[in-house]
Amino acid sequence: MALPIYLDHNGTCPPRPQAVAAMVEVLSLPGNPSSVHAQGREARRRVEVARRQVAALLNLPPATLTFTGSGTEANALVLASAGDRPIITSAIEHASVLEAAQGGVRCPVTRDGVVDLVALEALLVAAGRPALLSLMAVNNETGVIQPVAEAAALARRHGALFHCDASQAVGRLAWDWGAIAPDYLTVSAHKIGGPQGVGALAVRDGMPVVPLLRGGGQERRRRAGTENVAGIVGFGAAAAACDVEGFARLAVLRDGLEDRLRAAAPGLLVAGADAPRVANTSCLVTPGWRGETQVMALDLAGFAVSSGSACSSGKVAASHVLAAMGLGGDLAGSAIRVSLGWPTTAEDVARFADAWIALHTRRGPAPVAQQATLPPQDMQSVISQTARQQ
Repeated sequence: MALPIYLDHNGTCPPRPQAVAAMVEVLSLPGNPSSVHAQGREARRRVEVARRQVAALLNLPPATLTFTGSGTEANALVLASAGDRPIITSAIEHASVLEAAQGGVRCPVTRDGVVDLVALEALLVAAGRPALLSLMAVNNETGVIQPVAEAAALARRHGALFHCDASQAVGRLAWDWGAIAPDYLTVSAHKIGGPQGVGALAVRDGMPVVPLLRGGGQERRRRAGTENVAGIVGFGAAAAACDVEGFARLAVLRDGLEDRLRAAAPGLLVAGADAPRVANTSCLVTPGWRGETQVMALDLAGFAVSSGSACSSGKVAASHVLAAMGLGGDLAGSAIRVSLGWPTTAEDVARFADAWIALHTRRGPAPVAQQATLPPQDMQSVISQTARQQ
């Protein structure tokens, strides 16, 4: 019997052998990294080696990194530190940002899923005082790359702090985060082949941080609690093993997959296909074929994909990302996400295409998609909402 084929790397990436080996070694060692005896000093040494490894991947000083329990926690730490600043996010942010930014204003995106920079600047002006802007680098559902450098420059021009959730970009795009210079940067271990339950927040020197967890001096007093030494070490090993050039080559497999599926199903839409995308991600919208139905059928056929974000505790809901792009109603609930990763082979992709086409053929003809069934949010209405909140 063939082994299941895993194509949900944006949800979580299988751990790299280097990360597993490093973690197994550390798990056999005693020592609290805050202790001053030899075993404690060794634990501390390994944490700091990992900090340097993750920082090297980002081209940031190691001292800027605070290890957290997840990317979600890192995002929450930033948004809790906003103080009285107005919060501006994009309409397609991860739920960990949107739900932590209650009362914030959401900037619209284009039909291709790219944040509208004209609208963004208007919102920064309408805020009336320096804001906190939170914009992801790569959308987790569509793979669409956001204009982070331009957004960071806009934020600086208007005195705003800039936070970037780079969980889907680090290790996948050859970006120099030191040159982009966000005030806050979120990364997550399990998106690059490290363990689940470990993240990090890079904080530019002098930026405010209000701890969520108190009671210890760990992580420069930004995050109390004994460090997850094994998880952090696995994070570092995964960061050191990242191959950005190798990851970019996945675009050939991704594009070939989309070409095959479009030929077999002319009504198929690929969300964000006309925008720059990270190499591994396809968001496939098939009108009249519910995303969760596809996920279950493909699971039974031996393929792991997802419908929308993987961070919803098993809940199925229409994608807010696709709705923001104008794909409302039935279309927003008729998408699956196929995301490739470092172990994915051409044979894996070919077998998936065969299975999807067979399932699609058995269900019969589907209606042709009507793009942009809902208009993207009107910019003026968003600006008016901002003004009312001030």
